[in-house]
Amino acid sequence: MTAPGGPVLLLVDDRPSSFTRHAAATLPEHLVLLRFEELRADLSADHLRRTAHLPAFWVRADRPLEREAARYRDWAAQLPVAPSRFCNPSEPRQALAHRFAALAGLPHLSGQQVAWVRDKAAMKRRFRELGLCTAEFAPVRTAAEVNWFAARHGWPLVLKPVDSFACVDTHRLDGPWALDGIDLTARDWMVEQFLGGTEWEVCAIIHRGEVLDAWPSAMPCRPLDIVDGAMNANISVGTEEAPPVDLRALLQRIVTGMGIDHGYAHMEFFLIDGRLYAGEIGLRLAGCEIPANHGHAYGFDVFGATLDVYRDIRPRLSYRQRRCAGDLLLPLPGSGTVRRITPAEELLRVPGVVDAVLKVGVGDAVSARRASHNSSGYVHVVGASIEEVERRMREVLGAFTIELTPAIEPASTIEPPPAPAHRAATEGVR
Repeated sequence: MTAPGGPVLLLVDDRPSSFTRHAAATLPEHLVLLRFEELRADLSADHLRRTAHLPAFWVRADRPLEREAARYRDWAAQLPVAPSRFCNPSEPRQALAHRFAALAGLPHLSGQQVAWVRDKAAMKRRFRELGLCTAEFAPVRTAAEVNWFAARHGWPLVLKPVDSFACVDTHRLDGPWALDGIDLTARDWMVEQFLGGTEWEVCAIIHRGEVLDAWPSAMPCRPLDIVDGAMNANISVGTEEAPPVDLRALLQRIVTGMGIDHGYAHMEFFLIDGRLYAGEIGLRLAGCEIPANHGHAYGFDVFGATLDVYRDIRPRLSYRQRRCAGDLLLPLPGSGTVRRITPAEELLRVPGVVDAVLKVGVGDAVSARRASHNSSGYVHVVGASIEEVERRMREVLGAFTIELTPAIEPASTIEPPPAPAHRAATEGVR
């Protein structure tokens, strides 16, 4: 459970999330929200209504950040207790949020630390300085540089912006032709070797420089396959099926090497013939519903423990069980208006499903994007093993249907046929 009392936390609120909802429900007297005006459209009316009981400071986009931080300090001084701790769960807001926290006199990451957990090239250089293996990589600005890298390391390659997340604008390149249509001058890009082997994830919470515990996750399908239509799922592995790696020691090496004092870390890594290759790390909550998976797998309040470390309270990690638990993101097959969708109550009847949340309903306009968090909702599925959870997830996909009316109707007086029901493919599942 979240520790009662204690410091007040300033929490960046740039999108609705399970973490923010938990914080709003459990820490109403010890929580202040920080919002950015340019992101107001990302906060739904329902979310604003659910958090209306909390004080919230809006950072104006048309004013210097230094002036807004000064205005915040004056505003916070009028609260019963001003925040003394800070939490930014947002990947794309890392640099802005921590600069604001520094100006506001709150605990924050330095500019160098933000680069290590945000800029993928700087991150991998730091990994190597800490003695970890990584894929070969290089910054690129032209197709010629991509081809030069490929000539030395072979195809396929992975091309990504150095500041991307959720696989947004990340591509597998199988040859020079795959660069067609990609503007390498628009952003800072990098290429890296495409690694085989098994890709894993691991999350950890950190308190006063110590990694308290680390929780591994299996990925039935790789993120790059997910954005191309493969099953979108993560499975927290609380059983002996966890990878044969001292994950706590791995995260501790990185946390110490980056000077991280506290927070939630999420990392991806590869195992190839028993050798570990560090992928990427983020100092913020994992995406999708991965943190909640850990709570279901180990039987504890993962969000409460996370809030505690951000408030400089050492949580008690008392696990009530050990099993596998995963989040399956439900497909969103395109853009248009939802005509029909399987009710959550029906999904809850599938064996192993312990929670089902639909983010869209009949009549809603939806817009799909190529990102690993693209979905129409999610379910949490539990089981005794990775295999059992995957099998139950496939049963959910077999039971789930979503139909859309196309976003743009054909210019014809003949009514178009109904969009076919979408049943997510399960190709690529181990």
